[in-house]
Amino acid sequence: MQTTIMLTRPDDWHLHLRDGKQMRNVLPDTARQFSRAIIMPNLRPPIVTVEMAAAYRARILAALPVSLQGQFEPLMTLYLTDDTPPAEIKRAKESGIVHAVKLYPAGATTHSDAGVTDIARCFSALDRMEQLGIPLLVHGEVTDSMVDVFDREKVFIERVLQPLTQRFPGLRIVFEHITTRDAVEFVRAASENIAATVTVHHLLLNRNALFSGGIRPHHYCLPVLKRETHRQALIESATSGHSRFFLGTDSAPHPVSGKESACGCAGIYTAHAAIELYAEVFEQAGALDKLEAFASFHGADFYHLPRNIDRITLVKESWSVPERLTFGDEFLIPLRAGERVCWKKLT
Repeated sequence: MQTTIMLTRPDDWHLHLRDGKQMRNVLPDTARQFSRAIIMPNLRPPIVTVEMAAAYRARILAALPVSLQGQFEPLMTLYLTDDTPPAEIKRAKESGIVHAVKLYPAGATTHSDAGVTDIARCFSALDRMEQLGIPLLVHGEVTDSMVDVFDREKVFIERVLQPLTQRFPGLRIVFEHITTRDAVEFVRAASENIAATVTVHHLLLNRNALFSGGIRPHHYCLPVLKRETHRQALIESATSGHSRFFLGTDSAPHPVSGKESACGCAGIYTAHAAIELYAEVFEQAGALDKLEAFASFHGADFYHLPRNIDRITLVKESWSVPERLTFGDEFLIPLRAGERVCWKKLT
């Protein structure tokens, strides 16, 4: 039995850090494991300009503990709107700090009310992105109230993503936090310009986890957890060695009051144990030899960034996840709170 794993330091290609005191609480969890992270722009107000992205980046760097300064790089993104001007896309390319643009269909998830109402309104911005090689990061769900919540990713592929790739064949797209066999098959059949991130919670949990012993609000996320057959497809994709599937935690912290309410927030916090939990998945699948490429190489290659050169070590050592973690003036409940994780990153 393997008891030690040495990996090139991984990157997180999909991360929510929030801002202010909340960010200062959760940022160290990511920075101690990952060298870089793609930072999601869905703040209030959203990060829609390069100037706003630069200011947010400065706040992130200033919030790093002294012991982690110089060890973590935030990779910034812009929030796509119906009115994003092509000139802002050009400024993003020239900035050196903005690495992608994020598409949130309006109303699809947390702080998406300023998102895109009609993809056709974004064609001029997307055309400039295609020309400049800036990736589009896609939250792939339709928001049509007549579409079942468990089918929204599949319908998005049919209605939006397939036509988009036909209209902009050179546009580089990351299909974020995929949850279905349909998404896996779409990416596998697509061109080299299409990739996908896979979260650890979608690898670990199926939709039964939402109702185990009662309603489990801390297992509620968007896209919502799916059937076991879809979870197995995600595991197969992540552990296959296919270069266009890579790590993106979509770690999304919310205070307990925001989760345990009449209209609870969507999001699961996994940054406290992300790489250790991915190691569990890969070990259970008999694919620990594929973990490094998935976590450390594929994403960097797709984003045309150099691979990291420093390394981390994981050991087969069980540890208990805290029941709760400080989050601003409140607390959050991390994934597997009060339970055990069987791999541990050495400090």
